[in-house]
Amino acid sequence: MLNRVVLIGRLTKDPELRYTPSGVAVTQFTLAVDRPFTNGGQREADFIPIVSWRQLAETCANYLRKGRLTAVEGRIQVRNYENNEGRRVYVTEVIADNVRFLESQNSGNSARRDDAPPQGRYGGGYSGEGYGSSVGNNQDDPFQDDGKPIDISDDDLPF
Repeated sequence: MLNRVVLIGRLTKDPELRYTPSGVAVTQFTLAVDRPFTNGGQREADFIPIVSWRQLAETCANYLRKGRLTAVEGRIQVRNYENNEGRRVYVTEVIADNVRFLESQNSGNSARRDDAPPQGRYGGGYSGEGYGSSVGNNQDDPFQDDGKPIDISDDDLPF
């Protein structure tokens, strides 16, 4: 079974940082993601709620700002609760494991803080094994170009 999602979009507002009663940081923000088609020439977008935890939550709160182009990798979670009227409410959101800031701090596309980090990958929102707080660490990126030639024989190609 697999539950992975990768989104690229722009923040609709600044992230909201809160802390649980036990002191764990949690950040919520919404990512506007364009749909791959137009409706009468107009682009449509989906507004996806994103949740990040712990160190990743604090990093997102410190450096993400409204309008900033961002990539989020994580998993979809559906939770439910009973509201004040006794009705069951379902919430679907993406729990972020990794966040990439896709614009440099000097691009004039959106308002951001002067101390924003350079473009990069920020992870650590998931507490399971194999995921850690790897702020600025791209060593586990299988698509990273290390400058070395790739030796592939014709037998390795599927076509």
